[in-house]
Amino acid sequence: MSPPLETDICVIGGGSAGLSVAAGAAQMGARVVLVERGPMGGDCLNFGCVPSKALLKAGRIARLAEKAGPFGIDASASVDFARVKQHVAGVIAAIAPHDSVERFEGLGVTVIQDSARFTGRDTLQAGGRTIRARRFVIATGSSPAIPPIPGLDGAPYLTNETIFSLQEQPSHLLILGGGPIGLELAQAHRNLGCRVTVIEAAAIAGKDDPELVALLRRRLACDGIEIREQTKALAVEAREDGLRLMVEKDGMASALVGSHLLIATGRRANIDGLGLEAAGVAVTSKSIAVDARLRTSNKRIFAIGDVAGPYRFTHMAGYQAGIVIRNALFRLPAKVNYDAVPWVTFTDPELAQVGLDAAEAERRHDDIQVLRWSFAENDRAQAERATEGLVKVIVRRNGRILGASIYGPQAGELIQLWALAISQRLKIGAVASLILPYPTLSEVSKRAAGSFYTPKLFGEKTRRLVRLLLKLP
Repeated sequence: MSPPLETDICVIGGGSAGLSVAAGAAQMGARVVLVERGPMGGDCLNFGCVPSKALLKAGRIARLAEKAGPFGIDASASVDFARVKQHVAGVIAAIAPHDSVERFEGLGVTVIQDSARFTGRDTLQAGGRTIRARRFVIATGSSPAIPPIPGLDGAPYLTNETIFSLQEQPSHLLILGGGPIGLELAQAHRNLGCRVTVIEAAAIAGKDDPELVALLRRRLACDGIEIREQTKALAVEAREDGLRLMVEKDGMASALVGSHLLIATGRRANIDGLGLEAAGVAVTSKSIAVDARLRTSNKRIFAIGDVAGPYRFTHMAGYQAGIVIRNALFRLPAKVNYDAVPWVTFTDPELAQVGLDAAEAERRHDDIQVLRWSFAENDRAQAERATEGLVKVIVRRNGRILGASIYGPQAGELIQLWALAISQRLKIGAVASLILPYPTLSEVSKRAAGSFYTPKLFGEKTRRLVRLLLKLP
């Protein structure tokens, strides 16, 4: 029996959250043990953000041929689905060394590639060894949540963990779930030549601004994607040529026949087998319970990333990692602040949000104003024939910015200005007074901000003042 492995920090999970803590703590001089049972890089690198964006880019390149005509260019595209998947695999392979065992061992981290299980409040077993740490960080991520649909267990369905390794091109991809994963993969596959149907029990992109979601819904429909909202999946039946999905809407049942089925109905925290009871770690119905400092009910143990929530984004994992390092290494009572959390659905055009939307702002305040600016009024968007889009900014009467929503080209880049403004509690004048290069898409944000002053600046009071001043010698 090997002696216990003593360490300062033991991180469970080699995804975005865990790797951020392990790298940061090791480079700051802490002894770090990292336990990961699956591929290094976790969901983001292998099954999520990276492969999905690589696939989306391939789809957009294919779609560019159809959009070349207005620019005076005749073009056509032929999709080789297997080579597209090689492109996706190549992107993952290019990033993988940054998340590899070799890199982290080079940083001084002890990496154990095995499952982990708590045996006490300060002890863990992994790789045949007992690990005793001053602090533990649970960063085990999440997995696809599979709904209890009759017949699904006997059908060859896909999830985000399997669809990127699919080599044959689906003739008709059925996607159950209209959230970011479902919509991104729907458009990517449609652009690559697949027939696509999205089935959503509620409304697509349910966490985003309804006005902007309506624009996205119209775009997806124009792309040829069939969207069935307020539709419940009843049963799945495997067939020789694919599968048959029974659905119901407004009490009426119907059947959808597809070659492949993708389940994208949400995520569940990876907590099974961790022995959390032995460690005294409390859980909720959705995740590990944490306080504002990301500590669990056992104050020696932190939980971050998807396993803790409330936002399951890679950028939130990195943010939470910083909170843990300040608490665990520097003993600072750092707390999370989720007032300016941005998120993006990477469709084309993109849909982005930060802060409050109009509905939530109205529930909290009685003096809000909604500022709007269309991409059609932006010269760069006109030059690139990418005028579909809208910026919405929510402000109070005093100019305080509460939130922003953007639907349009590069919305994920443009939302960053508003995330900064909200996080730093800037007022709308700070954005309105910016000097921005021309012509750029970022001017849509400046124009939206400037519209806050339009009623006063060009109102009758200002006109009278100007006329009076012009009379002076």
